Amino acid sequence: MTGETGNWPQTIPAAARRAAERWPDAPALIEGKRSWTFAQVWAEAQSAAAAMVASGLQSGDRVGIWAPNTREWILAALGAQCVGAAIIPLNTRFTASEAKDILRRSSARLLFAAGDFLGRDYSQEIDGNELPSLIETIRIDSEWSAFVARGSEDDTSTVSAAIDTLSGSDISDIMFTSGTTGKPKGVLTSHRQAVATFGNWAERVDLREGDVYLIVNPFFHTFGYKAGWVAALVRGATIIPQQTFDVPQTVRLIEQHGVSFIPGPPTIYQSLLQELAGGKPRDFSSLRVAVTGAAPVAPELVRRMRSELGMRGVVNGYGMTECGAISMTCKDDDAETIANTCGCPLPGLEVRCIDEAGRELPPGEAGEIVVRGHSVMQGYLDDPEATAETIDAEGWLHTGDIGILDERGYLKITDRKKDMFICGGFNVYPAEVERSLAEHPAISACAVIGIADERLGEVSKAFVVLRKDAGGDVDEASIIAWARKAMANYKVPREVELVEDLPRNAAGKVVKAELRP
Repeated sequence: MTGETGNWPQTIPAAARRAAERWPDAPALIEGKRSWTFAQVWAEAQSAAAAMVASGLQSGDRVGIWAPNTREWILAALGAQCVGAAIIPLNTRFTASEAKDILRRSSARLLFAAGDFLGRDYSQEIDGNELPSLIETIRIDSEWSAFVARGSEDDTSTVSAAIDTLSGSDISDIMFTSGTTGKPKGVLTSHRQAVATFGNWAERVDLREGDVYLIVNPFFHTFGYKAGWVAALVRGATIIPQQTFDVPQTVRLIEQHGVSFIPGPPTIYQSLLQELAGGKPRDFSSLRVAVTGAAPVAPELVRRMRSELGMRGVVNGYGMTECGAISMTCKDDDAETIANTCGCPLPGLEVRCIDEAGRELPPGEAGEIVVRGHSVMQGYLDDPEATAETIDAEGWLHTGDIGILDERGYLKITDRKKDMFICGGFNVYPAEVERSLAEHPAISACAVIGIADERLGEVSKAFVVLRKDAGGDVDEASIIAWARKAMANYKVPREVELVEDLPRNAAGKVVKAELRP
């Protein structure tokens, strides 16, 4: 076990309240031309909570948030958590059917949805008749002020009492992860776990009081939510949300607000280096820390980030929804360590590599990575069987990833989960894509793999066996067009190959190794 966990607030609202007490007049959040202090953010969070009480929300309820990174997203989350409700962050790339499945299984009572994002009105895509637990859907980008106005003085008193009774063991959020079975599972995390894990993470990556934190990673993901605005509240950093990564806007925000801290995949830093090489002078002198992950990082890129962008703190790490952050490199590690390892375990966590018999392996030998400690999830929502398969009787979380621990205790991932691959920073589980494609009326069988893509890292390729009565109008292009309506775009196969049959072993299981190039 690496060190001891820090002395952090017990809940996310407690972290927001402490920030308001410690740094009342410091800028907590900047959006457009407006800024809010930590005291103002805390006051607005309590007002949002009062409106939720007025809308019938109670402790133990669940609140869905289906929207991009905005101030209102943060306030909706804090407001729900003040009341004692858990939030359900929804991927903005989900189709309506994917979102409704999660809202239904989580019994969400309220939904805050974007009315206008990337050409979609998410609020109109949800039919309340299909979701018996859902009281109301609120357009977070146009109806927020009217919603907050519902709260009364009596509701405010109820909120104060709820905050006082909120404990670290209460569930803060249920984040859905697809897992290798193809069916999304809800990961239950408590307030204490969220704050402690990412308080420790913030210390390791050197997020400081007064940092200006540009959060490009989506709030529906752990990286943008817990390692994002929650960590900023804990440490006293200024939050700047960015809805989508856009190079000109990112450059403007860095130069205008003196951004010092940016997380994200390597493509962000490569884009900034290209800006430096352009014909227009750029002022990136405020940049200090980069937190990367989700894709390989070349040592030369690390060196250039330090020498050309001035980012002395460049760190890399490893985590998963079921445990948040697991390991991180340190700010003074050399470029080869940052590029080739995921660092050492965060405080309060034990990490081992084990063989198939469950025996711990010595340094240098590859085995399955298992994790034990305070940040391991409470379990999967309504799925004790899957929970027992993932967390053993001794409390070890079996990640399914293969890795090596070196003599220093630094972790290197040598293989991914059996089938999972990463497309543009998003985990794609072929079993889930296959499950969706199986609903196509002309498809008899299919198998999905990840193939290399220069821009996105990897993308889906589907090998499809058509039904004998499929008809001549079913081809590769029509299957891709159908898939675009059935699943989030990062899951959609970029290639479809029609085959007579799929390679199978003696047990009838598809042998995907024979499908890979």
